[in-house]
Amino acid sequence: MQADFSVIEGAYLRDILDQPRALEETLARLEVPDTLQRFAGRLREGEFKTVVLTGMGSSFHALHPLNLELIDHGFTPMMVETSELLHYQNRLFDPETLIVAVSQSGQSAEVVRLLEMNRGKSPVIAVTNTPGSPLAEQADVTILSQAGDEFSVSCKTYLAALMGLRWLGDVMCERDLQHTRAELNAAAPAVGDYLAHWKEYVQELARMLQGARHLFLVGRGPSLAAVGTGALTIKESDHFHAEGMSSAAFRHGPFEMLSEETFVLVFAGADKTRELNQSLFADIREKGGRAELVGDGAASASCLLPSAPRSIRPILEILPVQMVTLALAAQVGREPGRFELASKVTTKE
Repeated sequence: MQADFSVIEGAYLRDILDQPRALEETLARLEVPDTLQRFAGRLREGEFKTVVLTGMGSSFHALHPLNLELIDHGFTPMMVETSELLHYQNRLFDPETLIVAVSQSGQSAEVVRLLEMNRGKSPVIAVTNTPGSPLAEQADVTILSQAGDEFSVSCKTYLAALMGLRWLGDVMCERDLQHTRAELNAAAPAVGDYLAHWKEYVQELARMLQGARHLFLVGRGPSLAAVGTGALTIKESDHFHAEGMSSAAFRHGPFEMLSEETFVLVFAGADKTRELNQSLFADIREKGGRAELVGDGAASASCLLPSAPRSIRPILEILPVQMVTLALAAQVGREPGRFELASKVTTKE
């Protein structure tokens, strides 16, 4: 099957190909303001009982790596969607709670309501792509990504947010920021190396996914960021149903859906659970299911990630999924990423 490149070579693809620049410029502007340094010190001294990590959509999923980093460092974070925080967990708005709020637009309905409800209670650290937005202006500390304007579905803003969150986590955990910067400096070249072959990857994935009607993305640990964001991105970009879940959860029911019409992307992921993920991949194949491994050991070039520090794997893991969105669009002759019912900024709860 030959992919129809003409239908996919639009604004969404241009945003994908702009990701190395977005990462370079975001890294160049990362710093440690005095207020952030003070909050990090108060966290380490135990003045904050809880760190609430909140966002919606891909902004929420991007928080998985930071959540695990804080837990590993002995802190007590909570990941909660902003809408749930507002309506069911707003007792967390308290001076002993530190909030990390992620919103690419900085003006979605939920984040605006958060700012109103929380006013004067919990300090807020913002990660956003939009200077001048309510979140950027009203947060106590703002980490601005430098992705620039984005056509529709989050791609470059998501990668830039991941970079900002990795930086934030290392500040909060008092890590060597020179080392952090050196590792983050490898992200843009690695993304660029992968995207240099985008046409071959789209062609490969278009063949691989032919006939698929059900798409699952599964992984563990930090890979849950790509799993959750990837499924959301496919639905938004292609109007194609995809579901993201943990590899363990996939065995608890969805494994029964294996068929010629079901395709599973299994993220190899971090060292501590890589063998479990590889075992799931092998079991799917053994039962006659259709699957591909993403990351170390991938047999397909489109699913093999560039060589880079393990700490930036979450930035790289979403790239094959972006190629999937292009491949699915090429299969049906539809422009990927063009909204017909939704909008770039969600202004209604």
